[in-house]
Amino acid sequence: MCFRIIPHQRHHVCLPCRVSVKRRPVPGRSPCPRCQGELIDAGQDLAVPKRRDDAGWRALSAVLAAGVTFHSRCCYGPGWRPRTPREVRERLALVGRSGIPVAEAITTRDLDELSARSRARGPGRCNREGRPAA
Repeated sequence: MCFRIIPHQRHHVCLPCRVSVKRRPVPGRSPCPRCQGELIDAGQDLAVPKRRDDAGWRALSAVLAAGVTFHSRCCYGPGWRPRTPREVRERLALVGRSGIPVAEAITTRDLDELSARSRARGPGRCNREGRPAA
């Protein structure tokens, strides 16, 4: 049984402004305090990069664009996430060659494990229409 207290506040991020605000989840629009743009609910376990950390913000924007957030799963936490653009590029290159979903590739720490998964899927992958993938 899990006894971890889940915080009620989550990190809401504005990527263009490089701003993170902790707020309670509110249905509807939550504007950025600097540019009044839409904030992204990134979850309560986000490690926010410093505003001057260009590489960290590029990696974070790639992770959030893939639909991966930092919400806790009880005691396990959100799992591993890339912190540099190089880690993101390596995983996205495997996605292009293997057909592994982007969110799965970005959240897998070991590149060898990703390569093994792509070999296990084999060349008989099909696209959404049921035709063999090119």
